[in-house]
Amino acid sequence: MADLITVEDPDDPRLTDYTGLTDVELRRKREPAEGLFIAEGEKVIRRAREAGYEMRSMLLSAKWIDAMRDVIDEVPAPVYAVSPELAEQVTGYHVHRGALASMQRRPLPTAGELLRDARRVVIMESVNDHTNIGAIFRSAAALGMDAVLLSPDCADPLYRRSVKVSMGAVFSVPYARLETWPKDLESVREAGFTLLALTPDDKARTLDEAAPHRMDRVALMLGAEGDGLSTRALVAADEWVRIPMSHGVDSLNVGAAAAVAFYAVTAGRPES
Repeated sequence: MADLITVEDPDDPRLTDYTGLTDVELRRKREPAEGLFIAEGEKVIRRAREAGYEMRSMLLSAKWIDAMRDVIDEVPAPVYAVSPELAEQVTGYHVHRGALASMQRRPLPTAGELLRDARRVVIMESVNDHTNIGAIFRSAAALGMDAVLLSPDCADPLYRRSVKVSMGAVFSVPYARLETWPKDLESVREAGFTLLALTPDDKARTLDEAAPHRMDRVALMLGAEGDGLSTRALVAADEWVRIPMSHGVDSLNVGAAAAVAFYAVTAGRPES
């Protein structure tokens, strides 16, 4: 059973995991280095625990203590009870959901380990918007993608905003980082995957024409919002595919495009 500890000092060193959560540059360096990430909200905290992540501590406003009582009773980590005002002083923002947990990261698998049993994977290049990362993971989980591979410069899927937007789906879809870009795309091809680059370019075939759902193993490549896939990534692909547009719209937000493309890639697959 966790210790329930009332804290009234925003500078209490026991709350260090939660300080400055709005400082993106600080947190993106600090969290991986210290082996932690922040889960926000009751549902996300529960999903992180269900996925097997170990809890370091929990920060709760008073009204959330009863709602989280079963978790408090189950975990050995300390639980800090604070006022909403103190939570805002510590974190730097109004904690609307009233519940935060500091969770212990786990070592990432290698790309090779994920590719052994996967059939449908998404590869992201230079996607640095945490909202887009979270949205893509949520769609990947919902639509049956098996794994996610990230270029070395992609944002952290376990950053608080990504986790929150994904509603914890980042815990459901295994992911790994490719070490050398775009050279490591060749190892994906060698594992038997067809590399499909999603691009609005008119030279690309439509997803209906390419029929990726009929391919044995597919790796769908997505680029960052605005810039899209780099020339190097496009050259490395086996085929370019696109979502046909209407009414003069030239492209979709990468999160929306990912959802459409994931459905095209996984349509007809048996549910796991």
